[in-house]
Amino acid sequence: MVRTYAKVVGVIVILLGVVGLLAGEDPLLGAVNIEVAEDIIHLLSGGLMAYVGFAVRDTDVVRKVVGAIGVIYLLVGLLGFVAPGLFGLLPQYGYSVVDNVIHLVLGAAGIAVAWVVGDTARARA
Repeated sequence: MVRTYAKVVGVIVILLGVVGLLAGEDPLLGAVNIEVAEDIIHLLSGGLMAYVGFAVRDTDVVRKVVGAIGVIYLLVGLLGFVAPGLFGLLPQYGYSVVDNVIHLVLGAAGIAVAWVVGDTARARA
């Protein structure tokens, strides 16, 4: 399950990064922040997730990467409520509530798939 999650979410996050770069600087659908720095981070994190999902055969490595990226997304989601501009990293618009919720959901899902669901599946085997 963790490998499938890495593949699907990795490809989706890559596509978000590409759409963000092509869309320019205006918020997507009026609600989701689009900034070059964030788009590059989406390309990198999505690329890493897709790589481990498609190419890495060691499930423990996939689990660690998905879990680590999940923790990072969760922290970014929480921090977005406190400092929407991420201390100057997102100078134009900053994060909206929609951005924060998306990051929180991705973070919680990554952590759950990597460590909670993965551990119960291993315990049954």
